[in-house]
Order: sequence, then structure tokens, then C-alpha cells
Amino acid sequence: MERCDDYLSERKRLIIVSGKRKTAIAKAVVKPGVGKVTVNGYPIEAIHPEIAREKIKEPLLLAGDKVRTMDIKIKVDGGGFMSQAEAVRMALVRGLVKWTRSAQLTRLFSQYERTMLAGDPRRSESKKFGGPGPRRRKQKSYR
Repeated sequence: MERCDDYLSERKRLIIVSGKRKTAIAKAVVKPGVGKVTVNGYPIEAIHPEIAREKIKEPLLLAGDKVRTMDIKIKVDGGGFMSQAEAVRMALVRGLVKWTRSAQLTRLFSQYERTMLAGDPRRSESKKFGGPGPRRRKQKSYR
């Protein structure tokens, strides 16, 4: 009986969450650790351009010391650099909220910026026939 209890206490907690923005998809794995956050194998400090790095760091600054109890590995693919940054940010926030189970943290993030937790549903409209894009048509000339 003791052996089973020891196994459960030693077993590590692992949470997998995702974030999306336009065509960029980020998947985050949250596990116990010392506060290391990596994106595609690189630390956050190595991310360029700086505006994308600052966007990703926002939730870490808002959460404060709660980040020091976990390590987060994020893999992101698709989209442009800014869409990827926002997808990473969403995955990061969802991971933090799910790990801490804190209603206060959820409230803080949603009040700061709602798109951190809830995705932006806007998508690009698909092209239609009769023109070069979704709305524009070829011009007609009668005179």
C-alpha cells in the first residue's frame, strides 16, 4: 500500500495547452521546474524582433513569482512573427492559469487584455471568382 502512495507523490504533473492566432499555432508543455521558458528551444531573451519578445514577456511580468514553480516549453509553427508571438503568449497564459488554478490570475489576464485567454476569431476571407480578391471585381466599361 505504501508503495502505491509513494508512486503517486513522486509522479510529476504535466499540462499541455495551445494558443492560436491567425494561422500560427503554439503548443506549450508546463511541468514543475525553476521558471525556465523556452520557445522552439530558445530562451525568451533570444527572440527577435524586440516587439515580439516584449509581447511574449507581458504575461510573465503580470504573473510575477508564480512562474518560478514551473518550466514551460513552447513550440510554435505557421503565420508571421507577430502572429507567432501572440499565439505563444496565449499558450503561455493558458498554461499559467491551468497550472496555478487561480481565479485571481484569470481575472487579471482577462482585464489586462482579453485576447490573452480568449482567441481572436477573425480570419482572412477567401477569394471568390470574378476578381483578384474576396471583394474586388474586374471593372466594366460600357462607353
